[in-house]
Amino acid sequence: MRRFIVGVSWILVVGYPFIVFLGLRSFTAKSVVIALIVLALARIVIVRRQIKDSFLPTLLSIVMLLLAVYALMANNPDSLLYYPVAVNAVLLGLFSYSLLNGPSFVERLARITEPQLSARAVIYTRKVTFVWCVFFLCNGSIALYTATFSSHEAWTVYNGLVAYLLIGLVMSVEYVIRRRVKRADYVGTV
Repeated sequence: MRRFIVGVSWILVVGYPFIVFLGLRSFTAKSVVIALIVLALARIVIVRRQIKDSFLPTLLSIVMLLLAVYALMANNPDSLLYYPVAVNAVLLGLFSYSLLNGPSFVERLARITEPQLSARAVIYTRKVTFVWCVFFLCNGSIALYTATFSSHEAWTVYNGLVAYLLIGLVMSVEYVIRRRVKRADYVGTV
């Protein structure tokens, strides 16, 4: 049951653009906003109970909640379109902060599976963290453009499909490069 609840919770986040797009086309704006408020509150409770390190998922849920509450209070459902912008801004902030104060975000992730990183690997993780900062800045800027100047359809396609494809591309390229770096580290230690 726990996996199901966590899975539904992540579907809410990943599927957010489609949920908003289809919701606004099929229901009243007020009912969509109220449903998002309820879902965001439920996600906060679920995440805090089910996920050990729940800081980031909770933070993203709070951002969703705040945008939905604002949309309700301002009677402006288009403000829901700024959630991808906010997500990119939060991630840019966290990754940038980790670069300035160390250890880098990617280094922390790497140490979960490999506690003993070489000096070269630490430098590599800093570079990868920087690449993600650039990605979040660019992706967030495009998300802002689509939310402000594009149609709901274009916003949905970019934020619900293209952005995820780009994330997958960056992750794939990084994986290939990481394998080469690891191999060079291994060869260098023999």
